[in-house]
Amino acid sequence: MTRRAALRLATRGSPQARTQAEAVADRLRAAEPGRTVELVVVQTTGDQRQDVPLHTIGGQGVFVKEVEQAVLDGRADLAVHSAKDLPSTLTAGLALGALTARRDPRDALIGGRLADLRPGASVATGSVRRRAELGAIRPDLVFVELRGNIQTRLGKVPEGGAIVMAMAALEVLGLVDEVRTRWPLDPLDVDVVVPQVGQGAVAVECRSGDDEALATLAALDDAPTRAAVECERAFLAELGSGCALPVGAHAVAAGDADLRLLTFLADRGGIYRGEHEGASEDAAMWAAQAAQLARSAVGS
Repeated sequence: MTRRAALRLATRGSPQARTQAEAVADRLRAAEPGRTVELVVVQTTGDQRQDVPLHTIGGQGVFVKEVEQAVLDGRADLAVHSAKDLPSTLTAGLALGALTARRDPRDALIGGRLADLRPGASVATGSVRRRAELGAIRPDLVFVELRGNIQTRLGKVPEGGAIVMAMAALEVLGLVDEVRTRWPLDPLDVDVVVPQVGQGAVAVECRSGDDEALATLAALDDAPTRAAVECERAFLAELGSGCALPVGAHAVAAGDADLRLLTFLADRGGIYRGEHEGASEDAAMWAAQAAQLARSAVGS
């Protein structure tokens, strides 16, 4: 098999996405010295429609479709995404070649600690999951919409309130210390606010059957992250790839061969929080059962 001269990585154009993609490119160059790796920047629906809430323009998937299409039509060889943006069902013709080592998966409040926010304080987030989870803890909070890239969102911390961000996003851009010097930073434990499926991990897709790309990406794949994220994705897949309900799932190692899965689901019938444990090798089965239990509990 002749090695292609260059690998082309499709990515969104946001600073976070480009930084993540550059990190993947650097690792590919290190794994195969002399390999040329280039970025192909793609504009996505989610980036172009920042005037409307995400859930009204398709929710999960609005940041990945056009990036994936660049791989499918041959403009790129690989697609780099935040794993949390991937729908639970992979797009036909694509394979999930790597999940890189997970960064901090937690959500965080910037501007004030959750316990210290005054009654009626404004919390800015565009995530229906974050609103549901935080609202269940603090029903007095007032939620307002928040869109834009990281720097744009940091400029919208409400007076006396907070915005919600992923710690991983701050880590990617090296902003954790800067944020801490400007505002109170309150990372929320995963047992308190269950993260979005895949949060903190970077996913790299390639075309199905592209043996060269799959072999190259094997060097980037992190086994513990893969096991955890696949478990979370199995939970989401059972709910339905188009599920627009507030849903969270986070898996962590529980011993040498087991996983502990924290779950959250909300609907008109109420809120479900679950904790499940099982063997990593059977995670697809018992995570799906956990989703069935959650769906039954909230009547969805």
